[in-house]
Amino acid sequence: MAMEPLLKLSSLTVLLLSLIPLSSGAFAGGVRVELTHVHANAGDTEAKLIQRAIASSRHRLSTFVDRAPLHAGKTEYVVDIAIGTPALAFSALVDTGSDLIWTQCKPCSNCYWQSSPVFDPSKSSTFGKIACSSPLCKALDQHSCNASCHYSYMYSDHSYTEGVLATETFTIGSTSVPGLAFGCGNSNAGVAFSEADGFVGLGRGKLSLISQMGLTEFSYCLTPFGSPKKSSLLIGSLPNPNATAHPVISTPIVRNKSWPSFYYITLNGITVGGTVLDIPSSTFAINRDGSGGMIIDSGTSITYLEYSAYDKVADAFMAQIKNMNTTDQSLFDLDLCYELPPKSNPDTLNLPKLIFHFQGADLELPPGNYFGVDSDTNSICLMMAESHGLSVFGNFQQQNMQVMYDLGNDVLSFYSAECG
Repeated sequence: MAMEPLLKLSSLTVLLLSLIPLSSGAFAGGVRVELTHVHANAGDTEAKLIQRAIASSRHRLSTFVDRAPLHAGKTEYVVDIAIGTPALAFSALVDTGSDLIWTQCKPCSNCYWQSSPVFDPSKSSTFGKIACSSPLCKALDQHSCNASCHYSYMYSDHSYTEGVLATETFTIGSTSVPGLAFGCGNSNAGVAFSEADGFVGLGRGKLSLISQMGLTEFSYCLTPFGSPKKSSLLIGSLPNPNATAHPVISTPIVRNKSWPSFYYITLNGITVGGTVLDIPSSTFAINRDGSGGMIIDSGTSITYLEYSAYDKVADAFMAQIKNMNTTDQSLFDLDLCYELPPKSNPDTLNLPKLIFHFQGADLELPPGNYFGVDSDTNSICLMMAESHGLSVFGNFQQQNMQVMYDLGNDVLSFYSAECG
C-alpha cells in the first residue's frame, strides 16, 4: 500500500472531485508535446526498429481479438511529462487504444528498473487517494476496496500494473493539470514497459486523459520509422486545415458499446492499382456482439485486415507486381516481400497504388506508407497482415500525415504533412 501523503484528501472530497469533470480550460488553444518512437535510441538499423515494432504489434493485436479483460500495451510512442508537487519528470507511453494513466510509485513491492526516480507520493503535497465509491474506481475492469480503490491492469503479453487509484497534478508541456486520476503502481512488471515509466491513455473511456479533461480535440503527426525528427501530439485543439495546401479528407468516428475506448472507422473497400477489390463492405462491419469492425490505433505498427480481405489485397499486389522477385529472406516476418533493386525505395519504384475507401473519404497512401524497406536484407515488404475478428489501421500507414480527432462531432480527418 502506498505511503500516506503529506496532504491527504478525505474520501468524501475525492468522491466529489471525481464527479466533476476537470476543466479543459488548461488546454485552451491546445498543448503541443513531442513524441519519441520507443526504439529511436536503440542504436539499431531502421530495419531492426521495424522488426521489433511488428513483433510488438502482434502481441497488441491479440488483446483486441481475444476480447478478454486485458489492455493493449506494447505501444510505440513516448512523451515526457511530470507528476506531483514538486513536479517529478517521467516518460510515458502514449496510447489511443487504452485509457488508464499510470506510473510506478513508492513503496515498490515489485517494480521494474527505470532511469528516472520512481514517484514517491509521500513527498507530493497534491497526492490523494480515490475512494472505492468513486465512478472512476468503478470504471476499472478489475479493482478491490480497502479504504481506497486498488486496481489491477493486465496487458496481453502478461505485463501488468497494480496499485492505488489516486489523483495528482500532472504537468504536460508547460501546462499544469490538477486532480487527474491515475494509477499509482506499486507492483509493475513486463516487457511492455521497458521503454518508459508509465502510460498515458488517450482512449474514449472514463479514465483517459481526454475524457477526464473533457477534451473533444486532439491530433498527432508521426514521423517515419528511423527518422531523427520528433513526432508531435497536439491536445485540446486541432491544426488549422486551411493552412495546408493538401486536401483534407474526413470520415465518421463510430462508437462500439462493447469496446467504448476504441476509435472505430468504417472501411467500405480497398483499391490496389486500378482494381477495386471484390471485398464485401460487411467484411469490416461491427457485428451485433461487438466483434469485427476497424479501429485506428497509434500503438499498432502495421495495418491488420480481416483475413479474407487481406488475402485479396496480397493477391492483387502479387498479380500486379511483375518486374520484381519475391523473397522470404526479410527479417520482418511478413507474407509478401520482394527483392529491392539497387539504389531504389518504395517511392521510386512503380508500385501499384493503394486506396482505402473509408466512409466519405478515399485515402490514397504513398508507397512508402505501405511497403517498408528491410535494408539488412535488401528487400521491401507489404506492411500489412491478416487478423481474425478485428481490423486495425496502424501507425506505419499514418506516417507523415496529420491525423485529427474531432470527438465533439465524431469525425476523423487526415491530410499529408511533413511531420517533425
